[in-house]
Amino acid sequence: MSAAFKSIKKGLLEAIEHASGRSDEAIIHRPKEINVKALRQRIGMTQEQFAGMFGFSTATLRHWERGDRMPHGPARVLLNVIDHNPRAVIEALTA
Repeated sequence: MSAAFKSIKKGLLEAIEHASGRSDEAIIHRPKEINVKALRQRIGMTQEQFAGMFGFSTATLRHWERGDRMPHGPARVLLNVIDHNPRAVIEALTA
């Protein structure tokens, strides 16, 4: 095997280990699932207001609320922060 192949193979194996949550080197945090519709309603915003304020497309927000799709990655993290302290996020984004 070439050095390049060995390097690629090692990287792929590390990625698989990390994605599966078995890595000893990294702490993997998976934010909780959010009921986006309930969160939006609790804040008292329309779909258009919520999407515009937090940088989501209205179409994506509708998919989340209908359950067609689930937020993942950074969107899920942001929704958890909004759920925890919506005023702080709004203040940070409008400052």
